[in-house]
Amino acid sequence: MVADVEVSGGHWIGGERVASAATFDDVSPIDEAVIARISRGGATEAHAAVSAAAASSPAWASTPPTERARLLHRVADIVEDRLERLAIVETIDNGALLRSHLRGVMPRVAHNFRFFADYLVNDLHHPDFETRGHHNHVSWDPSGVAVLITPWNAPLMLATWKVAPALAAGCTVVLKPAEWTPLTASLLADITKEAGIPDGVFNVVQGLGEEVGDALTGDPRVSRISFTGSVPTARLIARSAAANLTPCSFELGGKSPFIVFADADMDSAVANAVEQYDNAGQVCLAGVRLLVEDAVLDEFVERFLARAAAVRQGDPRDLATDVGPQISREHFERVDGFVRRAVTAGAEALLGGGPNEQLGGLYYRPTLLAGAAPGAEILTDEVFGPVLTVQSFSTEDEAIAMANGTEFGLAGVLFTGDRARAERVSAQLVAGTMWVNCFFVRDLRAPFGGSRHSGVGREGGTWSFDFYCDVKNTCTNVDRWTP
Repeated sequence: MVADVEVSGGHWIGGERVASAATFDDVSPIDEAVIARISRGGATEAHAAVSAAAASSPAWASTPPTERARLLHRVADIVEDRLERLAIVETIDNGALLRSHLRGVMPRVAHNFRFFADYLVNDLHHPDFETRGHHNHVSWDPSGVAVLITPWNAPLMLATWKVAPALAAGCTVVLKPAEWTPLTASLLADITKEAGIPDGVFNVVQGLGEEVGDALTGDPRVSRISFTGSVPTARLIARSAAANLTPCSFELGGKSPFIVFADADMDSAVANAVEQYDNAGQVCLAGVRLLVEDAVLDEFVERFLARAAAVRQGDPRDLATDVGPQISREHFERVDGFVRRAVTAGAEALLGGGPNEQLGGLYYRPTLLAGAAPGAEILTDEVFGPVLTVQSFSTEDEAIAMANGTEFGLAGVLFTGDRARAERVSAQLVAGTMWVNCFFVRDLRAPFGGSRHSGVGREGGTWSFDFYCDVKNTCTNVDRWTP
């Protein structure tokens, strides 16, 4: 029982709850209290879930697109009916703001299902064209069983970015949620059942990392693997999938630049820069490296610090809170380690710089570091916490070189009043998504993913269907039909 909502800690396999003999604790980052006991799955549960998904695959694949779309809309209806309870459970489970879950995140969960349902029926065009008297027809055929492995920083929303297009495409699904945030995946299973999704089409296996992940990703019956998380884990998945040549889609880490030119709207630039502390910095897309032109560096930093001072840290269930806790004790120590090493190496904490002693627990103060040496760990490695760095540049070319100076290429943020410069700089930055004079605007019709070590493949719109389907071209000599 979490916040008066009954949540099962078991797996969901073939339309039934399945428990494992072994369990693990689900700990709330708000106060580090144990809030649930979760089944600790392994190879047995992974095999059973893939078997259920494989058995239900032919019928689901042959279900007319309009019927699949109708069922996904029904899932969205139920999500909207239960939006508040989903938001509360998610906040308790992962520590993100209840305010954000109520206003944006959970409505986006419903939108994910509606979007891909409608895209399947209305926008996934099946082009026909002629080649020297031959008729070509392109189709998107369901590929089979999709294993989806999802992260903890926005558990249900990020899971449904994958679940919705996979189901719309006619794939059956085995979802492995992050062990730190298992609860809303369990609630989603209940919702799919109530919505009428056939048994075995959607399955959830709980567990700890490789204990269950290896069995899922190495199963030869799996047709697609989609993963959002860290680069080291992606390497392990890729090795496991390689034996069967299973196609993989990876959305991985980031160390995105936030570039501010002297001609930028400073009010907007500063406001958006402080927004990089959203979700306690646990956002892969965040522009954590503030790169500011020399001429306005002092003004920018002064205004940033003044605005950041008003950020309120505390219990994420309080609607007035702006920044909550880190996800776990392990992650909290990791973030603190980055900051301590940076300061030891010569960086200066202009803001924050350590745990919030007044709140205790897993609350880490929003931090801004200056003076890090070029190439320093804090400038190149993903921290994934409320830690930003600030550096200055003097020329456009220098800004571009600094922005591209990591192994990542997930996103970039650029503020300038010069349209030509915006186009010129954006074209040279290595990033899957560029935001110019804005941040965090996301349309599911657009491709989403990263370059370099930030990922493989793209999600959204047709790109999602291209991944979850076997795209086929049928070429017919129409002159050979029998009269």
